[in-house]
Amino acid sequence: MKQMIKTVLVMGLGRVGSLAATLLQSNGYQVTGFDTSPDEGYPFKVIAGTVADEPALERVIGGHDAILSCLPFHLNLAVAQKVHQAGKHYFDLTEDVPTTSAIRKLAESSKGIMAPQCGLAPGFVGICGAHLAEGFEQLRSMELRVGALPQHPRGLLGYAFNWSAEGVVNEYLNDCEVIQGGKRAKVPAMEGLETIVIDGTQLEAFSTSGGLGTLCETFDGKVRNLNYKTIRYPGHGELMRFFFNELFMRDRRKEAGEILVHAKPPVKDDVVYVHVAVEGEKEGKLVREEFVRSYFPKKIESRTWKAISWTTASSVCAVIDLVAQSSLPTQGFLKQEDISLELFLNTPTGKLFR
Repeated sequence: MKQMIKTVLVMGLGRVGSLAATLLQSNGYQVTGFDTSPDEGYPFKVIAGTVADEPALERVIGGHDAILSCLPFHLNLAVAQKVHQAGKHYFDLTEDVPTTSAIRKLAESSKGIMAPQCGLAPGFVGICGAHLAEGFEQLRSMELRVGALPQHPRGLLGYAFNWSAEGVVNEYLNDCEVIQGGKRAKVPAMEGLETIVIDGTQLEAFSTSGGLGTLCETFDGKVRNLNYKTIRYPGHGELMRFFFNELFMRDRRKEAGEILVHAKPPVKDDVVYVHVAVEGEKEGKLVREEFVRSYFPKKIESRTWKAISWTTASSVCAVIDLVAQSSLPTQGFLKQEDISLELFLNTPTGKLFR
């Protein structure tokens, strides 16, 4: 079978981008990294540059079959537009709904695949949810829960910013799309607090934006209740509501992110919790099926990577593999829930999730 993708440009060499590029290189792709101030010592070619330099951006995009953006979400659309113009394949990790909507519009006339939301949530969690929903005669509820947390929390927040502060603030403040009572709706973020227990650890979960990707559209009219919530240690949600609402930090998003990262910097020992549950009828009986995992740091290519880094990078690399092998569409917009969990788990990086 002819491989559709041989060369990949990875834009943004942070924790996730550098690992994604490393994984793709080890899986046989010719990889080029693109970053404003790249480090040395990568096992792939690296180009220094910025998205603002449009001529340079167009040249580097034009020289690759596929582009993976691991940049902050507000830069993705500018990249996607250039990828669309060049007729190449596009992948990103964004949870930002407006950005994804704009990219989806581009996909209507794209020559390659336009695949945003290929990370953990949205991304892998939606693949799991759609897989569990298969075979139900009637669906009552679909609950998707994900959390990236420190293994050894300190302080009342019980958190560490191992992910983009800009992305977390965005998720905490933007309205969340859900299906309630069989109808699509928007609900406020940081609401719907619930208790959840995984591996004997008591946690909490509350609504955040973007984690469902396009699931509400796909399951509209098929399920009574569908929602996504972020998992945190108990008490976190109340403190964040105080921070954003009573201190009015929701009006100062950039400063809010800076304050939070200064207070809770990244840690090495993290854990990613995934809890997906689907309820409904099978053969006339009410059934609940679950996919529950705890993922920890993992040694990959002689280096130990944080759980949030390898789960996110491995997810998007698995999707790139499936497109490259024509196991997925190679043109237009790709919904994550259209990806077979079995095919995903059989890719070189998808196997890490087993």
